[in-house]
Amino acid sequence: MDPKTDDDVLDAVGPRLRALRRDHGITLAGLAAMTGVSESTLSRLESGQRRPSLELLLPLARIYDVPLDDLVGAARTGDPRIHLKPIRRFGMTFVPLSRRPGGEHAFKMIIPARLEPLEPTPQTHEGFEWLYVLNGRLRLVIGERDLTLSPGEAAEFDTSTPHWLGSADGGPVELLILFGLQGVRAHVRTDPHRSSQAGSRR
Repeated sequence: MDPKTDDDVLDAVGPRLRALRRDHGITLAGLAAMTGVSESTLSRLESGQRRPSLELLLPLARIYDVPLDDLVGAARTGDPRIHLKPIRRFGMTFVPLSRRPGGEHAFKMIIPARLEPLEPTPQTHEGFEWLYVLNGRLRLVIGERDLTLSPGEAAEFDTSTPHWLGSADGGPVELLILFGLQGVRAHVRTDPHRSSQAGSRR
């Protein structure tokens, strides 16, 4: 197979940028306000009528919270580690941190910045979820409870209860998530002399 030419790489940037923007649930007008790049320039960039430049791509990489290489589709070289592909759902990005076929699954979750915070749309599913806020202020709605978590705070809850996660103030949020099967919960032990039976919760 022939290697891609520079033109091939550049032609693929526009569709990739459009897909990222839509995955994050951001309009062109909203993106223009966030980056300071005009709406017309962003539109031409996504349609391929404007060639990407470092000056244009850097603010977009910051907004989408992705490496610059990801915007241009550059292959990673010299790194033997396996890179798990990010999953984008509901305008948020989930970066898998584990490949375990059963039990708990670990993700880094990234909630992008928005001009206006979203209204909660609680969902339910089987399992338990444990989360830890790395950056930003997380709004966590669980049933009738409406909580705001800051960096360093954690929460654990049964996902069969209606719940929703979002930004508390419209800023970006980064958190770690452990998702377990029905009845599987994260166990935190602070006392090294405490027995396993005393630390378990069933």
